[in-house]
Amino acid sequence: MTRQLIVDTETTGLYAQNGDRLIELAALEIVDRVVTGNHLHLYFNPERDIHEEATKVHGLSWADLRDKPKFAEKAQEIADYLRGAEFIAHNAPFDVGFINMEFQRAGLPPLEEICTITDTLIMAKERYPGQRLSLDALCTRLGIDRSKRVFHGALIDCELLADVYLEMTREQFSLDIGLYPTHETHRSGSLKTQRPKNIKIIRATEEELATHQAYLQQLKNPIFLADSSV
Repeated sequence: MTRQLIVDTETTGLYAQNGDRLIELAALEIVDRVVTGNHLHLYFNPERDIHEEATKVHGLSWADLRDKPKFAEKAQEIADYLRGAEFIAHNAPFDVGFINMEFQRAGLPPLEEICTITDTLIMAKERYPGQRLSLDALCTRLGIDRSKRVFHGALIDCELLADVYLEMTREQFSLDIGLYPTHETHRSGSLKTQRPKNIKIIRATEEELATHQAYLQQLKNPIFLADSSV
């Protein structure tokens, strides 16, 4: 069983090294490509002002957070929840940097010693080179409904990123062409499948991919190319 956690944070500003702090953290669990509903969602008193531009992004002000716990009060709970999982975030260095800064303040080890880290932004760059790669842009490209996303709230961003991640990795888990004995449809349309252990995956070489891409670019109308009389 692979336990994955889609993680997002909101902050007082952009720079952890300059004293900005975490104000919201959400982690949404995926097990075997199914969103389980298990999640962690916390708000924090940042012990400092929030930049006006940051509030415009996430909609959170000092008045919303002054009665929330400080991060240090929840640090151990967060570390325990993340421990041993695959930590998945979009532009992960940003979230990791802030969490590590808060963990250091609380006397805890960095995330890299607690869990593995996957950056969906890197995945998206490899899949869609030269294109817009924000979470909004990926939702649009992959047909994921983001109409409820008025502000950049951590939990709703986790829900959207979970759908994006499952869609971007769908091909890795859909080689069955109807041959697998069990399927389970995720709410975004992704499939939970059980892959036979003896399946052999043969990947195209870089030269083969380049040749195929060059061939596709030459096609004017590939649907009718095989029979020009149609």
